[in-house]
Amino acid sequence: MSQSERLTVHHLDHFVLTVADMDLTIAFYCDVLGMRHEVFTTPDGAQRHAVYFGASKINLHPQTAPFDPKAAHPTPGSADLCFLTHIPLAAWQAHLAENDTPVTEGPVARTGATGPLQSLYLRDPDGNLIEISVSDQPA
Repeated sequence: MSQSERLTVHHLDHFVLTVADMDLTIAFYCDVLGMRHEVFTTPDGAQRHAVYFGASKINLHPQTAPFDPKAAHPTPGSADLCFLTHIPLAAWQAHLAENDTPVTEGPVARTGATGPLQSLYLRDPDGNLIEISVSDQPA
């Protein structure tokens, strides 16, 4: 690699949430946010839970037995996440109401990685802040 080349990353593969109640968390991310749950086996034989969306996943670590290596202070409810959707926010508002999931704020204007967004905010079972956003740019 020459000195003029810059090391970069190109996208997020997965992230980890520490959760207090695995079943409740899986139900929220699958039933409310439309993700899919899978149990996977690590190379050392451990059984783990994850929820998948698009080309990414969220690994779910139980608060009582987090996997190593882990964050310095894994804590349920400490994340602030933004998910992009192509579905109009009005449809999300109706879906959230049907699932007894209160909207904390929104729709509100925000700025995402690639430009303006319109966003709704809600909380998952651990209190993580979840932002559901649609691009506010012309298609």
